[in-house]
Amino acid sequence: MLDMPCVIFAGGKSSRMGEDKSLLPFSTFKTLIQFQLFRLSKIFKTVYISCKDKNKFDFDANFIEDVKTDAVFAPTVGFVTLFKNIDEDRFFVLSVDSPFVGVEEILRIAQADEDELDATIAKTDGRIQPLCGVYHRSLSNKFVKMLQNNDHKLGHLLKNSNVKYVSFTNEEAFLNLNNPHEYEKALTLI
Repeated sequence: MLDMPCVIFAGGKSSRMGEDKSLLPFSTFKTLIQFQLFRLSKIFKTVYISCKDKNKFDFDANFIEDVKTDAVFAPTVGFVTLFKNIDEDRFFVLSVDSPFVGVEEILRIAQADEDELDATIAKTDGRIQPLCGVYHRSLSNKFVKMLQNNDHKLGHLLKNSNVKYVSFTNEEAFLNLNNPHEYEKALTLI
C-alpha cells in the first residue's frame, strides 16, 4: 500500500459526455467514482476526491471541494485547492475517467518519482497524461499563478518544470471516457 495520498479528479464539466461522467454506472458499481474510490483504496492509504460540490455524491469519502471560482472547470482549480488542503509534499493524481490505469502503471510511476522532481507523469506514444502521475508541492506557486492568469494548460506547466516521464505502451490502460462512444467501449472492456 502506498503512503502518498491519491486524489481522484472529479470536478470536470463532462461537456463531451453530455452528463456527469463521475455519476455514470460502471462495472458492478452504482457510479464510476465509486468504482475508482473502491479500487484505488486498495493501492493507497488515503484517497481524496477533488470535486466542485460533494453534495452530488450519495456516499461518504474524503472530499475536497474546489475553491470557488467564476465557473472555471479546469484541473488548475483542483490543484490550487489540494495544495491548500493536503499537508503532504506529494500526491498521486488520477482523473475519474481513467478506470483502466491499474496497479502496475501506478506503481511504476510512484517508484520512478524522486524528491528533487516537480512531477512524475505517465506518457503513452509521445502523449503525456497530465492527470495520471505524482505532483509535488514545489509546483504550488506555479498553479496559483496559472489560476490568477486564467492559464489552464497543464502541458505548458509540465514543459517548464522538472518532470520525469514514465513511458507506457499499453494505450488501453489510459483510455479516457470523454464521450459516450468511449464509455460504451469501456463497458465492453470491463
